[in-house]
Amino acid sequence: MQQSISTLERKSERKSRNWLVILDYLFYAILAAAVLGFIYYLYSYRDTIALDLPFLLQGAIVTIILSLVSMVFAMILGFLGALGRLSRFAPVRWLATTYVEVVRGTPILVQLLMWYFGIGVVLSQAGFDPQNAAFQFMTLLQSNSLVPDGFTAYFWGVIGLSFNYGAYLTEVFRAGIQSVQKGQTEAALSLGLSSGQTMRRIVLPQAIRITIPPFTNNFITLGQDTALLSTIAVLELQQEMSTIADPLLDANKKLFIYILGAMVYFAICYPLALLSRYLEGRMAVAY
Repeated sequence: MQQSISTLERKSERKSRNWLVILDYLFYAILAAAVLGFIYYLYSYRDTIALDLPFLLQGAIVTIILSLVSMVFAMILGFLGALGRLSRFAPVRWLATTYVEVVRGTPILVQLLMWYFGIGVVLSQAGFDPQNAAFQFMTLLQSNSLVPDGFTAYFWGVIGLSFNYGAYLTEVFRAGIQSVQKGQTEAALSLGLSSGQTMRRIVLPQAIRITIPPFTNNFITLGQDTALLSTIAVLELQQEMSTIADPLLDANKKLFIYILGAMVYFAICYPLALLSRYLEGRMAVAY
């Protein structure tokens, strides 16, 4: 009796495994058909790719530069904000908290328009023009070769992105610092290390490992949000796509331009995700 039951169970397991194998082959067949169909779709627009891809790549270079510069300033603001949020002085802590909550509670597009059309104009009328100071600094030794056309839009675009993502990185860095056990800080102080030495040698090395995934996510999102700079006439990838696609009357060709631009965005962002996984794996070895 038991042998017959076990035989039936084995037969049912084999049948279920056979169905799983069939479903696996079906999935890979559908995937292969989809990939081949997409390749044929790209091939059918090969002339459009040859004509328009160089312009999209020029916009992609601008997007990458804007993302890198904005992330550097956002990291500085985020680290200062995290220290402010963890400060013992209530006014500093309240100021950092207000910065984080106000920035995270308002749309980034509104902030960009406010920086470009509001704060920039007000500061210029008040006699303090940081955009002009940055312009003079960049042209000091390069005879304007480093300065793009429409520098004002680029400047305030970077400021707006940096200010926005600095608030998000403030919370990322604060959470990373607070995730390190307080006992390690107390032990370091008891051994004679100063607060600065404890932060640099004990806390930050561990916090960096923890903050890599959310930091990379913010970096990827920032690269995508550079598309919003097209609203203030920054000639980046989204603006290049719109410049090429908007005059077209053929809806299929217009759609292809946006698909091609999306592929360029993916080519920019996906390596960052791979880099994040690699760094996370390398830093997890010691733990």
